[in-house]
Amino acid sequence: MAPPLLSLRDIHLTFGGAPVLEGAEFYLGPSERLCLVGRNGSGKSTLLKIAAGLIEADHGVRFLQPGTTLRYLPQEPDLSGFATTLDYVKSDLGPGDDPHRPRYLLEQFGLGGDEAPDSLSGGEARRAALARVLAPRPDILLLDEPTNHLDLPTIEWLEAELAAYPGALVLISHDRRFLSNLTRSSLWIDRGRTRSFERGFVHFENWRDAQLEIEAMEQHKLDRKIVREEHWLTYGVTARRKRNQKRLAGLHELRAKRREYIGPAGSAKMAATSGTTSGKIVAEAKNISKSFDGKAVVKDFSVRVQRGDRIGITGPNGAGKTTIIKLLTGELEPDNGEIRLGTNLHMVSLDQRRMSLDPEDTLRDALTDGSGDTVHVNGAPKHVIGYMKDFLFAPEQARTPLSALSGGERGRLMLAKALAKPSNFLVLDEPTNDLDLETLDLLQELLAGYDGTVLVVSHDRDFLDRVATSIITQDEAGKWRAYAGGYSDMLAQRDGAKTSEAQVVKREKAAKPRKPSSGPELKKMTYKDKHALETLPAKIDELQRRINTLHKELESPDLFTGNPEKFAKITADLETAQNELEVSEEKWLTLEMLREEFEG
Repeated sequence: MAPPLLSLRDIHLTFGGAPVLEGAEFYLGPSERLCLVGRNGSGKSTLLKIAAGLIEADHGVRFLQPGTTLRYLPQEPDLSGFATTLDYVKSDLGPGDDPHRPRYLLEQFGLGGDEAPDSLSGGEARRAALARVLAPRPDILLLDEPTNHLDLPTIEWLEAELAAYPGALVLISHDRRFLSNLTRSSLWIDRGRTRSFERGFVHFENWRDAQLEIEAMEQHKLDRKIVREEHWLTYGVTARRKRNQKRLAGLHELRAKRREYIGPAGSAKMAATSGTTSGKIVAEAKNISKSFDGKAVVKDFSVRVQRGDRIGITGPNGAGKTTIIKLLTGELEPDNGEIRLGTNLHMVSLDQRRMSLDPEDTLRDALTDGSGDTVHVNGAPKHVIGYMKDFLFAPEQARTPLSALSGGERGRLMLAKALAKPSNFLVLDEPTNDLDLETLDLLQELLAGYDGTVLVVSHDRDFLDRVATSIITQDEAGKWRAYAGGYSDMLAQRDGAKTSEAQVVKREKAAKPRKPSSGPELKKMTYKDKHALETLPAKIDELQRRINTLHKELESPDLFTGNPEKFAKITADLETAQNELEVSEEKWLTLEMLREEFEG
């Protein structure tokens, strides 16, 4: 086994008297793909900065193999001191690095290279910083939230680039799909300590939940043991109690252990304040168009938004997602076509840039609008401290200025403000930015059970698959279209439409007079093809049932720890079945297209 390129051992760090890391460690081997996972505020970014050599721990050892090159992407890159983005990206190149790669990467990220850094948006600065760390092709990449503020085409390009990257990779991200596709091992930071899991993020959450259940069971056993020992101390034979000082000392140790135990962080308690019921039709657009400075952003678009719909809007940055939102909410008038809004709408919006937050405000004032200590939730008053706790804020943060909050904390604050207002129409612009995975889960559950209508702009594929009932996306410049289902359903429908268009072209070509061909023409499908076309649907159904059964077996909380060999076998069987299902579906689709072509 190759020695690690980078290792952290027994790392301790305290901020303001509160311990952040207590004995944390990890080892990164060549070409390893590691995801760093934990709640907001658990110390993920801090540990990554220690790994990058930017922060020195109070105690512990950091070791980087001599000659190893390392690059680190911070959440908030600093481009000051550079005249252009190209200068910034080139500044980190080594003597043997490709001098043309910086411009290529900037172009992939939609930048020209001549932009002044002080004129960039947050998303543009992040894309420039990504180009800077990718340009030298280092041995180790440490990336903190690399997909934040990136659009989906850029995320997918970055994913492909990192998949082909030969070096070691450490990722912090809230994007489940991104983590699942790129990582092969996981490091969980929980209550200042690290726990490693030698599998990628796709298996991490089941393992984490199993670990927490084991821990809860151990604490339950400890509580019962303390009760038994206290019963003995109270009701046991007096002379025997006096003599058995060792047992009495053991009870004191059990009590101390229980006092010192710090449980896992709780979950946010999200609930949207319901407004009155809206009309059945929330918004209807008929053949609307909108242009800016002669450039068509929306062309001949029609859609009907009904009560209860959860519509995801996605597309490249600058394509017009915000314009679509403004048109469908009546904030913007179309140049052509008609927009009709429904009746009795109570709309609440959450903006991506947190522009409505005054950095000088305190957390309490932001939640109460500066009017005392009360927040009105579902028509009832609630003390601001209690409401803060629902969104995982500590009571002592009440007077904290918003400028001191982390990105994740600002995201939770915006959700807390939005969800306290009565609504039947939620408009959310990139609500997933900076949220940890547990808070994302709760937001997904809330939106799935929300009585009103939701419009959500997001580049998070997994989030859209879990939440959206339909997707509005751009098929080509100015041309927007609505697809039923989530993001994966949209891709399948769009690819199917492209396939159908290709078949029409083939048929049109086939209908044209052709010169006689000297080669033989295929007159019919073979018997083997016909047999496969008839039997594959049953096989696909059986594979889907098999996959569902295996998923249910993996959900057992005691499986991983109680029977790791069975866990490994089920996981391997599941991967085999999923691969076989993919092959079977692809084969059936190919044969079905072939049949249509012959019969057409």
